[in-house]
Amino acid sequence: MLQEFKKFILRGNVVELAIAVIIGTAFGRITTSLVNDVLMPILGIFVGGINFTDLKIVIKEAYGETAELALYYGNFIQSIIDFLIIGFALFLIIKLINSMHRKKKEPDAPPAPSKEEILLEEIRDILKERSL
Repeated sequence: MLQEFKKFILRGNVVELAIAVIIGTAFGRITTSLVNDVLMPILGIFVGGINFTDLKIVIKEAYGETAELALYYGNFIQSIIDFLIIGFALFLIIKLINSMHRKKKEPDAPPAPSKEEILLEEIRDILKERSL
């Protein structure tokens, strides 16, 4: 069973998937930082200095030791912007990869037939004419 597990874990698909998850996580962190630290403050300036993380709807005020109950829709807006940026970046990456594949897959022009092939075709055509 240990050998089977080792064989499974070392297959290309599993390793590639693990690498993709790690890179995806790092890319997500970069995107989150871009949105939270760069884009949202700029967007906040345009909408009157609003910090989106502070946007909330208070359902129940804090009372004594009980914390307030609120819907933080500002964080939700930031998550949507994160998603859109990640989606757009992935779209561009896939588009680039597809364009590279198209360039590779274009077949070369077929080579010109050799002299032997031309002579054989002529012989074939002559034999066809004689058999008619």
